[in-house]
Parts: sequence; C-alpha cells; structure tokens
Amino acid sequence: MAAWSPNWHFDDATYQHTAASFDNSDFVDIVIHSYRHRFGYAPGDPTYEYIERQLATQPKIQVPTIVLHGEGDGVTGPEGSTNHTRFFTGPYQRRLIPVVGHDTPQEAPAAVTAAVLDLIR
Repeated sequence: MAAWSPNWHFDDATYQHTAASFDNSDFVDIVIHSYRHRFGYAPGDPTYEYIERQLATQPKIQVPTIVLHGEGDGVTGPEGSTNHTRFFTGPYQRRLIPVVGHDTPQEAPAAVTAAVLDLIR
C-alpha cells in the first residue's frame, strides 16, 4: 500500500474486510491476467471482443465526466491525467484531491459523492 496510497491510514477492520478478497485460489491468476490483458500481453474474454475492438478505436467520450485523481497516488501520479481532455467532447472536469492515493472511493468518499451529485444535478 505504501506506493498506492501512502497517506491512507486504515484500521484493522478495513484491512480484514479487504483481505477476504485474497482468500481465493484464483486471485493471483486473475490479477496477473488483468494486467497482462491491459497491456496487450494476453487475450481478453471472447464474449467482450466486439466491445474491446470498439474501445481500441478510442472514441471520444461524449457524456459529462469528472475525473478524480489523488495527488498522493504513487502508482499513477496526477501528471498521468493532465492531458486527458483530448479524449472528451462532452463536459469534462479534472479534480485533484490532495493527499489521497489510488483508492479514491475508500480514501475520499465525500469527494466521490460530490462528483456524482455534480453529474446528476
């Protein structure tokens, strides 16, 4: 967690709740395959091949969008989303959240809720 969310100080109950997801014999294989697929080193599920082909064309996103990026994210730093405006034709906002790391919904639920409410109002 040090790189992903170095400023997040979660309690033992949160850790125990999350740790249950590791109690799955397929966990490591699924995670590794996810990353390999994401970077083009492994095939995806054939069920979604049509959708994957469409997404590969990187169509512009037309719906209103708010991107939340934690300034404390040690894996995908905030500079990683600096130039993403070019992917959107609809209303777009990029909000940097101080101190927050990679797990925005857990670390900054109020910011996530505010963004959702701003989109639906």
